[in-house]
Amino acid sequence: MNTSGFHEGERAVQARAGATEEAARLHGMLRPPWLGGGLRAALAARTFAVLTARDREGTLWTSPLTGEPGFLDGDGTTLTVAAAPPAGDPLHGLPVPQPAGLLAIDLGLRRRIRVNGRLTDGADGELTIEAEQAFGNCPAYIRPRLLAPDTTAPAGASAPAAVRAALDDRDRELIARADTFFLGTTHPTRGTDASHKGGAPGFVRIEGGELRWPDYAGNNLFTSLGNLTVDPAAALLFLDFTTGRTLHLSGEATVEWHEPAASGDEGGTGRRVRFRPRRVRGGRVPLREATARP
Repeated sequence: MNTSGFHEGERAVQARAGATEEAARLHGMLRPPWLGGGLRAALAARTFAVLTARDREGTLWTSPLTGEPGFLDGDGTTLTVAAAPPAGDPLHGLPVPQPAGLLAIDLGLRRRIRVNGRLTDGADGELTIEAEQAFGNCPAYIRPRLLAPDTTAPAGASAPAAVRAALDDRDRELIARADTFFLGTTHPTRGTDASHKGGAPGFVRIEGGELRWPDYAGNNLFTSLGNLTVDPAAALLFLDFTTGRTLHLSGEATVEWHEPAASGDEGGTGRRVRFRPRRVRGGRVPLREATARP
């Protein structure tokens, strides 16, 4: 991957949003990463992450990863993940090498770190990512919640969930009350990214068989929107933090522009994303919400 500066999609969105100067001040975040010091300590403290990559058929998915503190270990530019998507997950047995994006997030502390690079090894239940980018994001729009391991989760591998082409009623109900989801996007030469999206319950709207959500004001890097401007492939992950149910969606997304504060502009930015699911799968994650902070 070539991570020298912003790519053409990011620059296009920054220019249209009037944020070119603000983004230029963050250019240093694109320097080659060093997963040591404080960043290594922050990664080691996490117990939950999400991974965006492609399955053996080339379909983009975003999946959860969990482990004890220390399961994410940074050393130089190498991130070792002592976990891998289990049987039943759409990324189980994912091919190596390939671009991959990982988001390590602590919802309770509202801290998140993005590590984007190349997945170079996936043997023996571990993943190795050679990082090309690594940076933190602000805590905005993260709903505080404490997660704990689910001790009631059945041991052993689960059967793969059937792949569907459309949402069912349970999917719609989960999406309608979600205040959190994770978005995976990709770029032909600049790799893959996983990001967090949050808002008040209902911020993701279902219109027919499509989803849409507002793009709230953020750090002005526009990694996700920049990727979608070049490549519409997208993967969404919703979680029911009460039951551990997961909903994986893979499809295409487009960025829609309109007048700020126009009718339906919940984000007040004049930007929203419309997503068309092509593949739908369910699953489970062995985590539950322990308590929620106000």
